[in-house]
Amino acid sequence: MTTAIVTDTAAYLTTDQIAQYPITVLPITVILGGQQYPESELSLQTFYDYLKTADELPTTAQVSLGQIEEAYDTLASQGVDEIISIHLSSGITSFMSNLRMFCKTYTKARIFPVDSLVASVGEANLCLLAGKLIAAGQSAAEIVPQLIALRDTQHVYFAVDNLSHLARTGRLTNRSAMIGNLLNIKPLLTFNAAGQIIAIDKERTMRRAFNFMTRHLAADFQQADYPLHATVIDANNEETAQRWQQALHEQFPTIRVSRSTLGPAISVHTGEKTMGIFWQQDWQSIPD
Repeated sequence: MTTAIVTDTAAYLTTDQIAQYPITVLPITVILGGQQYPESELSLQTFYDYLKTADELPTTAQVSLGQIEEAYDTLASQGVDEIISIHLSSGITSFMSNLRMFCKTYTKARIFPVDSLVASVGEANLCLLAGKLIAAGQSAAEIVPQLIALRDTQHVYFAVDNLSHLARTGRLTNRSAMIGNLLNIKPLLTFNAAGQIIAIDKERTMRRAFNFMTRHLAADFQQADYPLHATVIDANNEETAQRWQQALHEQFPTIRVSRSTLGPAISVHTGEKTMGIFWQQDWQSIPD
């Protein structure tokens, strides 16, 4: 039995991570002024330059079922029997529901769709755990329940400069939170249990937003009976991300801390300078 993983570029896996395991990454399409770019071929500099200067705001197009079928067919032709397909939250895109319908009629390999219920490092960690368990010889049927269990431990909070991008693209569920834009504050958001983005609070500065997030992390750290892995997430905000990572190291010396950067497909919706912290059970601690 040969098992492979398919995901999308919203996971923001590194080149080394992709090379380490049997992972195929399909690009989300980013549209700048009518020109379509696979996210994997669009530089951050080009995207953010456009975001700052263009009159027409960028948009995205989800991975197509044609891309999915081609990827699955290629893997099946290489002898892959089963595919774990891990993707962006169903709460912010219709892709997962379309994928599940497609998988009912696909016969060349057995497909196991997994809804990350989040984006970015939440997707990435599911892919990395799946890769680790595949390398240990586990089947997809054995792996998927462990992915769901890992997903159930995830928490994410993020702060945006304003809510205009999320409101414009329809990714913000509780739109009444738009009041934040009138107060010159940093709206604090999270993903709810359905994988939808919701506004939950607001702070005046990114420093206060960081303190809000770390209070929640500290509470979970006290209750968790497993090692935690925390990831600082930023959208073209390198200096702040480095400060946050160092602060987490100092405040939580026993938590593994890493970093991840948001690319164009997510930054279209959140805007530049977004900052967040994601944490969950450390996937590296899960036994093979």
